[in-house]
Amino acid sequence: MNAPTGPDDAVPAATVILLRDGATGLEVLMLRRNSALAFAGGAWVFPGGRVDPEDVDPDAPHDQLAAARNAAVREAAEEAAIDLDADGFVVLSRWCPPPEAPKRFDTWFFVAAAPASHEVTIDGGEIHDHAWIRPADALVRRDAGEIELIPPTWVTLHRLAGFTDVDAALADLAAAPVEEFVTRVGRKGDDGIRMIVWEPDVAYGSGDVDAPGPRHRLIMDAAGWAYERSS
Repeated sequence: MNAPTGPDDAVPAATVILLRDGATGLEVLMLRRNSALAFAGGAWVFPGGRVDPEDVDPDAPHDQLAAARNAAVREAAEEAAIDLDADGFVVLSRWCPPPEAPKRFDTWFFVAAAPASHEVTIDGGEIHDHAWIRPADALVRRDAGEIELIPPTWVTLHRLAGFTDVDAALADLAAAPVEEFVTRVGRKGDDGIRMIVWEPDVAYGSGDVDAPGPRHRLIMDAAGWAYERSS
């Protein structure tokens, strides 16, 4: 499976969501980025980063998905000291931010089971903290103002929150189609709440979030974020 061509000005990138079975349910590994960093500074994210030249297979230089897999393996080792085998990755989604974003990363999201034996080690530079956390708990903590999440991370956690264990999550996600999220900013409604939308939301082309029609959007209310999807 090869990646479709992404936006010309977006930087190829990859991230991997590591899962483990915790004492009270499915947990994901999250890392807190240095607040001084320009991109997602202070946010809690999954291990990942841009695709480097070393990640590209010289025998298949146009295989973007293979390069992204290699980047995800490398980033997990660099940011969390966890060694992964890309053969165990499930391709979850592809994300690209809106044209007005100051930095645009065309990012592949992978999901994988954490190795049976692992010890997370962070460098204290780019990454300042880490935690294994249940997806639903991370969403609650964001709404409480305890942690910061960026929209792709939030939507991914929302999707994972319904799973109770690693095996069920990987089986279900492997059978599902890979989703593409090319983000656009929807016009704020009369209440001033910011929204971002994805196809086939009715506002994707017009920006009119109040128009009748299909919904696929993240409502970013100060009181709490909500995901609406009509199909």
